[in-house]
Amino acid sequence: MIGKETTAGRATKFTFLGLWLVFSLFPLYWITVTSLKAPGDIFTFPLAYWPERFSLENYQGLFGTADFGTYLVNSLVVATVAGVIATAISTLSAYVLARFEFRTKSALLMAALVTQMIPSFIALGPLYLLMSDLRLVDNRFGLILVYIAVCVPFCTVMLRGFFANIPDALEEAAMIDGLSRFGALVRVLLPVMRPGIVAAFIFNFVNCWNELFLSVTLMNSDGNKTVPTALNGFISSFNIDWGSMSAAAVLTILPTMVLFAFASRHIVQGLTSGAVKG
Repeated sequence: MIGKETTAGRATKFTFLGLWLVFSLFPLYWITVTSLKAPGDIFTFPLAYWPERFSLENYQGLFGTADFGTYLVNSLVVATVAGVIATAISTLSAYVLARFEFRTKSALLMAALVTQMIPSFIALGPLYLLMSDLRLVDNRFGLILVYIAVCVPFCTVMLRGFFANIPDALEEAAMIDGLSRFGALVRVLLPVMRPGIVAAFIFNFVNCWNELFLSVTLMNSDGNKTVPTALNGFISSFNIDWGSMSAAAVLTILPTMVLFAFASRHIVQGLTSGAVKG
């Protein structure tokens, strides 16, 4: 009886997971199929779930007329630079918060958490005025600075939890052997911290890669626009270019899919280790 119940329960679980997988992947499948249809075949009746003829016209239009390659390069540069710098700053600040005791420590942690509760679009007006005064509007360097400021608080809290899981004795032993505190951090703790650092970088990269509001507000010229801004440009008041937007969406999703595929083990290990103690 127990075996039958176990088998039935297992079958129910896998059935539910299979249905959920289909439900989750169908939008990605539909976007991909739509991007491979000719513009005249996108809206047909009855609805075609598989293209009768494959066409790369939507992708050719992206790079031929929309200059989508420039947007991809801009997003890649901005997301990579902001992700690397934000991860480095977060690592150092998390180390300080995990290893030292000082009067404003709790206030800093609370401030970092409170910033995650405030939607970014609330600060768009003051932020635009500030960046305008600094002459950083429509400037990739200015957008990178803003993204760093947005990413650092959460990653600091996350990496602090990871540092808290590393015994103090490991660092103290390295310092007894002659390393300075910074040397112990770089040569001993950071290799142990690799899963957490990878998870923090991917979190920062994906956030910067997908962010729309700040990019639309601060970037005006076509030469500086990022991918989310380009995707938003396919929607006009009277028309939506579904074919081009689907092709652009596929190209936008691919880098993050590749990143997660190669680093999924580090992401899971980093996030779970950082959530245990802190």
